[in-house]
Amino acid sequence: MPDAAYTFATVAAFVGHELGVSDWITVDQPMINAFAEVTGDQQWIHVDTDRAAREAPGGTTIAHGLLTLSLLPRMRNQTGVIPEGTGRSINYGYDKIRFLAPVPPGSRIRARIELTDAVARGDGFLVTTRNTVEIGGEEKPAMIVDSLTLLLPA
Repeated sequence: MPDAAYTFATVAAFVGHELGVSDWITVDQPMINAFAEVTGDQQWIHVDTDRAAREAPGGTTIAHGLLTLSLLPRMRNQTGVIPEGTGRSINYGYDKIRFLAPVPPGSRIRARIELTDAVARGDGFLVTTRNTVEIGGEEKPAMIVDSLTLLLPA
């Protein structure tokens, strides 16, 4: 969680600071299969465990990159990324999404979040955070993405 002084009024002063680290989330094959069902992305590398055992690097299926991205709001909500005194926060989009390492089933992932920019926008702020999604036991992160959020006062 960020410092107690991290508020809507002081958000710009926290540029360059880590805001927090989320709890671990286990990404298992049932989660991967459910995501494939919802999105229609049934590519074998994600859902065909037998074929992946024979043909995939590492001998296993891997999570969809977009599944990892879709878990980001859950991880961000755990870190206190939205400062006290914010009336509304609006997802403004993502920049520079990079999927750097595969997430095999059974992996634990978490997000490390740093505030990289806060620009006054009307009576609010457009903030950018760098979200690094780590894989338990791995040096290389699964994903790095810059997230933009519009913060409006209470």
